[in-house]
Amino acid sequence: MAPGLDVIEAIAIKAYDELPAEFRALSGEIRFLIAEFPDDDVVKEMALDSPFDILGLFEGRGIGDLGSPVTGELPNRILLYRRPILDYWAEHEETLGSLVSHVLIHEIGHHFGLSDEDMEALEDSVA
Repeated sequence: MAPGLDVIEAIAIKAYDELPAEFRALSGEIRFLIAEFPDDDVVKEMALDSPFDILGLFEGRGIGDLGSPVTGELPNRILLYRRPILDYWAEHEETLGSLVSHVLIHEIGHHFGLSDEDMEALEDSVA
């Protein structure tokens, strides 16, 4: 039986807890949401061929854009999409934990404006 939303969430929380403390402190308030798929608006806005084409998404303002808060603004959040993650996992030789961690680090990297090389170095530091 495929892992449920709660299992993916637990893996994401564990992966986040394993990131360096300084990185987590700088992340500020980020919420995690696990969904089966991206909603139709995301698929359309990102011009995806399929809802399986995206594993996660950062929503909010990046750390460089935070400045003063905007009235009514929601906290930044990271969405992880269970079905696309499981589909990818089934086709590759990566553990589910390392895949969720990879997606999580990549999406947090967007929050910080990190390059792909910076994100790879961060992943290597927690591997």
